[in-house]
Amino acid sequence: MFALLLMLAVQDSSPFRPLPLPAPSDMRSASGAPGHRYWQNRADYVIEAALDTLRHEISARGTITYTNNSPDTLAFVWLQLDQDIFRDSSINRRAPPPPLIFAGVPFHMAVTGPAGGFELGQVTSDRGRVQLYRWDTMLRLDLERPMAPGDSLRLALSWRFTVPENGAARMGRDGTLYEIAQWYPRMAVYDDVDGWNTLPYIGPGEFYLEFGSFDVRITVPATFLVAATGALRNAEQVLTADQRTRLSQAMAGERPVAIIGAGEAGDPARTRPQASGELTWHFTADRARDFAFGAAAGLQWDAMRVDSGAAPRLVQALYRPGAANWGGDEAVRMAQHAIREFSERWLPYPWPVATVFEGPIQGMEYPGIVFVPADTSRHGLSWVLMHELGHQWFPMIVGSNERRYPWMDEGFNSFIDLYTVASWWQGNAHADSVLNGPLTSYLQNAVRTREAPLITPPAEVRNVYWNSYQKPALMLRLLREEVLDSATFDRAFREYIRRWAWRHPQPADFFRTMENVSGRDLDWFWRSWVYSTARLDQTVDSVLPVREGRGGPLIAYRIGLGYRQDMIMPAEIQLTWNDGTVETRRIPVEMWNYGRRFQLQVEANERRLTRVVIDPRNALPDVERANNRWPRGRN
Repeated sequence: MFALLLMLAVQDSSPFRPLPLPAPSDMRSASGAPGHRYWQNRADYVIEAALDTLRHEISARGTITYTNNSPDTLAFVWLQLDQDIFRDSSINRRAPPPPLIFAGVPFHMAVTGPAGGFELGQVTSDRGRVQLYRWDTMLRLDLERPMAPGDSLRLALSWRFTVPENGAARMGRDGTLYEIAQWYPRMAVYDDVDGWNTLPYIGPGEFYLEFGSFDVRITVPATFLVAATGALRNAEQVLTADQRTRLSQAMAGERPVAIIGAGEAGDPARTRPQASGELTWHFTADRARDFAFGAAAGLQWDAMRVDSGAAPRLVQALYRPGAANWGGDEAVRMAQHAIREFSERWLPYPWPVATVFEGPIQGMEYPGIVFVPADTSRHGLSWVLMHELGHQWFPMIVGSNERRYPWMDEGFNSFIDLYTVASWWQGNAHADSVLNGPLTSYLQNAVRTREAPLITPPAEVRNVYWNSYQKPALMLRLLREEVLDSATFDRAFREYIRRWAWRHPQPADFFRTMENVSGRDLDWFWRSWVYSTARLDQTVDSVLPVREGRGGPLIAYRIGLGYRQDMIMPAEIQLTWNDGTVETRRIPVEMWNYGRRFQLQVEANERRLTRVVIDPRNALPDVERANNRWPRGRN
């Protein structure tokens, strides 16, 4: 018995011990794929909205059709009322979150200014009377007649709210330019892992939403342009004949087309079908998890085609004249590059239009449309614009739970952005600085007193930029380039995207997919990077000559390698010999099967070793490089 207990203790301390993941099920298989009984519910929206630019107010009415594909009977449903973050009684108001710093830029998610939130009208249901329970940003509807598996629920409701200037850094307005999101009651997700997902919206955590369809009509002043999620269905009513012709030219050719040029912007007589009154814009979208829109008068508008791998798509940029680095078709070309690169590398872009809309929001993403600010730096604009468009893949297609696991959203997106932004700047020194950015920032951010494991909920993390963006991007780049190889990683990552497109993956689904497709046991890797704040410290401990017999000729060297902290990684060592020969050897992570020390014997072949370096390319986040070489102190 003592021997058995001792063996179990040794196993529990091994860096290669299995992760305690949730057991596979009919919903989520051991391979990481959706199980043969995987299900998720669906939400379809029909909305009519009007924007009052004098009161800065949106009033709307609509219906939600919610389909229960689960095996459970639902006696109540939950909706998200995200605008209620602006109510006096919200958690955000009563316990304001500190500013989040993103690459030196503060994002103020503490709500200020006048009280706001949704003013709800009557809520009715086709399943009898509903009783309302409202808490923070959540609304529970108790149903008179519960929903059995396979049933649908039809809700009719109306609402209004005042558009805040700063909508917790995710939406808002600048004068009469509006970037509108979190603007309608949205169904919460009911899934097989947590049941109803009712974590409130308090700022740092983003959104977890069901997929479905949208049919939306938005009434605005006739001088306004509107860009939104989905496809415009009534171009004949809201665009001029010239604009419709130019859009056709943009889709037919290879070059950007100015739908509204600098000389036309701000002139309603030249750019709008009518110069007074109101117009209603009609958009539809399918396989979407959300709907957002931008609206303003006097905008420039560039468009061009992108071949996304499935079918040609329209890419467009709408911006205020004079917006830094947006004119001269720079922004729309960046957008085309991003959509094409992401489509070719990972999965074709699925929607007919991709829009970048310039305004006050520092960067926010929604299906088919992203909000991007003007930037005095072309480097800065390229990163923010392409990063927001990268979100079309994470989480607009791969619908992870951003409220709990932002590293599966922001982190995965930041990782794919590295390669897309670097390819835009190919041949420029900025390309390398983009690729190496997460590694370069490691030491200043990976500080034990400030860092939290990636698995930590975002509302409890102080350094969100590191935990949600930079560290997971570094993790995946090292997995791709140092642990696996690019071909193996890319195949597994593409399979993860394909398997979970328009579905709701959990961390275990990602881990299992990557391991099953690559054929590698990676529990040791996830443990260090996701579930801990482990540090890497690889060392060259000793270099000893090996002779044939006592005092005989030198035949080899025995090199002692080790790790002194709690992270393990594969090793690369560089050997320099006295004849000038330099050799590089890669040793798989299984070297640490034998404990914290590993002996590598190399043949001398009548040469003397003069230098040994572990991690000679400085590719790994080693926290103590002074012990990475032999002899000590030699560069």
